[in-house]
Amino acid sequence: MRDIDQFTITQAVKDTFRTEKGSRFEQLLHGLIDHLHDYTRENRLTHEEWMRVLTFLYDCGRISTPERHEFILLSDVLGFSALVDMINSRDGATEGSNLGPFYVDDAPRMPLGADLAAGRAGVCVLVRGKVSDTRHRPLAGAIVDTWQADAAGTYPIQEQGQDKMDLRGVFETDDKGEFWYTTVLPRPYTVPYDGPVGALLRAGDRHAWRPAHLHFILRAPGMSSITTEVFFENMEYLDEDAVFGVRSSLIARVRPVREGEDPGVTTRRAPEAVVEVDFVLAPAD
Repeated sequence: MRDIDQFTITQAVKDTFRTEKGSRFEQLLHGLIDHLHDYTRENRLTHEEWMRVLTFLYDCGRISTPERHEFILLSDVLGFSALVDMINSRDGATEGSNLGPFYVDDAPRMPLGADLAAGRAGVCVLVRGKVSDTRHRPLAGAIVDTWQADAAGTYPIQEQGQDKMDLRGVFETDDKGEFWYTTVLPRPYTVPYDGPVGALLRAGDRHAWRPAHLHFILRAPGMSSITTEVFFENMEYLDEDAVFGVRSSLIARVRPVREGEDPGVTTRRAPEAVVEVDFVLAPAD
């Protein structure tokens, strides 16, 4: 390899990997090497710029914790997460949207009608809906995993001394494919701005705001799972989401509960508003 140059090094690097010919791994790895080397040559990257990139990635790793994944946040603000969601959306199914950096996979199981707010101040909203397949058949026993920020725009997992499981819950749909629970209506917030991704946004003169939303992961046997979000109409930042997660199909209406209205389901708290959200899952491949 002593005679390689800036144009032959790309193939030389690929040749050192003994990948299975024609495999998906080979395709992804070789494509990454091609694009990385082309980018470096096209921009004539300096040593100082190379080191700044590596230091930035190191800083992303250093600030990351099990409760905060800075690399997911980086993926989000670069539109990488949204692009993967768009490419992998299934015809007839609910559109995907960002996982975000604050998901935890061991949220508590809760009965239908439970309250996620844990005494927090804010508008008490009844979230109700149905999970069905692409042929409009209800999916009984589907798993609805949800998490969110509070009425101040903060995830409890970000707050010192707060229970990281607050404002999180896992529900199972009834025999009609329906689910419901109460919580507080979240408000817009900024993505974490105190780390390397925040520095990148400031350097690019970009804001960090996200519109108010609820996160969901939907799962059911034999169906492709979906990670998505639900937003609220007439809220700020719907057309300028810092992580490009908003889709028109994912915007729901927040309807005030009328005086004396029977919500039709049993809840632990009396709701002040209702949000109806239906999800559609496609069959797994």
